[in-house]
Amino acid sequence: MSEGVLAGQTALVTGAGKGIGRACALALAGAGAHVIAVARTAGDLESLAHEAPGRIEAWIEDVRGDGLPARIRGLKRLDVLVNNAGTNKLQHVLDVDDETLDMLIALNIRAAFKVAQAAAAVMVAQGGGGSIVNISSQVGHVGGPRRTVYSMTKHAVEGMTKSMAIDLAPHKIRVNAVAPTVVETPMTAPFFEDPAYREAAMASIPLKEVLQPEDVAGAVLYLASPSARLVSGTSLRVDGGATAI
Repeated sequence: MSEGVLAGQTALVTGAGKGIGRACALALAGAGAHVIAVARTAGDLESLAHEAPGRIEAWIEDVRGDGLPARIRGLKRLDVLVNNAGTNKLQHVLDVDDETLDMLIALNIRAAFKVAQAAAAVMVAQGGGGSIVNISSQVGHVGGPRRTVYSMTKHAVEGMTKSMAIDLAPHKIRVNAVAPTVVETPMTAPFFEDPAYREAAMASIPLKEVLQPEDVAGAVLYLASPSARLVSGTSLRVDGGATAI
């Protein structure tokens, strides 16, 4: 894809300090966008900015608070949102406690909605146009062991994506999701340290490769670009064929 395909555009990426979000921020910056990178840790954002000099604007924010949506609504322009911040905690359904339930709902559903809503408001106010990409998951389409709550939240993201796409279509704002299988990131690193987990992950992927953050970023860049100008309300599964089984 052309290096300047997003030249002159402003993109905002949540959870940009590590993993998928970081890879997305770098991919968008590499395509010419001015990237607002949102994360809670200053050090992560500083190192990110060093990798893309002059392209990264660092916002230290917790997506679960009301401050970030308010700050987004203050933007004069926004062309791309990568709604990436999220978390997971592996628990059997019978072991799920209220703390885990509330945490995943607050971050994966409520915060994701509030950020997308704020971004959409800016896009409408500037005359329409724009791309919202919600980071979902393979388990937003299927189930998984010890993932009941996480799967529930990602199914919600898939539903939000489709309905937002319909509401925002008159404004030429596209809304899509990217649904990866398990990706090797700092968040999942502890899981991959377990040989049984890694073996099970590989066994479930027909292409027999563990996804890297850059694999997801490539899909996000496509959906953000003019190449996907008529793609909206869909979910792009980046799963090595896992959900084809």
